[in-house]
Amino acid sequence: MTASTAAAVAVASVGLVLGASGCVTFYEIPVEIPLQAKIDVANFQRVLVFGFLSGGSNAIDPNTETARLLRSQLRSKQDLKVIDSDVVSLVDEVDRQRGPAAPKPAAAAPTAAPGEPVAKNEPKIKTDKDLQTYASIFDDKDYWKAIGERYQSPLIITGTVMFTEMSKSGMVSRPQQYIDSTGITRYQEVHEWADLKGYALDSKFIFIDGRTGEQLYTEPVHEESLYPSTQSTPALSSYFELMDKVLPSFLNTLSTQKIRGTRILIK
Repeated sequence: MTASTAAAVAVASVGLVLGASGCVTFYEIPVEIPLQAKIDVANFQRVLVFGFLSGGSNAIDPNTETARLLRSQLRSKQDLKVIDSDVVSLVDEVDRQRGPAAPKPAAAAPTAAPGEPVAKNEPKIKTDKDLQTYASIFDDKDYWKAIGERYQSPLIITGTVMFTEMSKSGMVSRPQQYIDSTGITRYQEVHEWADLKGYALDSKFIFIDGRTGEQLYTEPVHEESLYPSTQSTPALSSYFELMDKVLPSFLNTLSTQKIRGTRILIK
C-alpha cells in the first residue's frame, strides 16, 4: 500500500467513526509538498540536452521530439542556461565510431495489403536487444568529456527513448445510460472485455558531468497509454500524453519541485 493510499484509508476510517458519533464538518485544505532535487547542480551554469539512443516505432522521431521538449521545459523550470545545439542521433554517432559496416545482402522490398502504406525508414533499434548493442557509448567517459570541453563543461543530459506500438486485451470501464423505475435517466459504470492498442514509452535519462565524463544519475521511466482498438489516436499526441507523465520526475532531478494536492481537515 502506498503512503497516499494509506492516508486515504485512514481519513475514511476516521470519518466513519466520527460520523457515527455525531455531526462532523470536513474541510478540504490545499497543500504544497516540496520534493528535493535528486542531484546537486550548483557547480554547473549550463545544461546540454545532447541527444538519445532512440527507436521502437517509426511513427515519430523520439530523439528529436524528446530533446526539443526537454529543452523547452528546462528553459522555463530551472535556472541553468540551456545550450542551443543540433540534436545528435546517438545511433548514427555509434555507427560512425564503428566505421563502415560490411555490405549486407539486398533485402526484398517491403509489401503491404492493397490500400495500406508501405513501411519505410524502419528504425535501427526496435527491441531492447538492439538497444544493448549501442548502449556502451554511455560508458565512454573520454567521449563525454570531449563533448563537455566543446560546450564549456555543462551538465549533459542524454539516455535512451523507446516509443513502441502495443496492443493487448483487457477489461475496460465505460458509462452506460439507463432509466430507473421513476423514469429518470441515470448512468452506471459497466466493465467489459475489449481489444486495446496504443503506445509505450520506455526512457532512461542519463545525467553526465561534462567536466569528467562521469555519470551522475540515471532515471528510468516506463509509461503506456492504451485506447479502444476502434479509436484513432495520432502517435505524436500519444507521445506528448506520455511525456506529460514523465516530465515532473525528470524536472525534479535538477530542481526542487512542488507537488500540489489536498488534505482533509475534520472539525
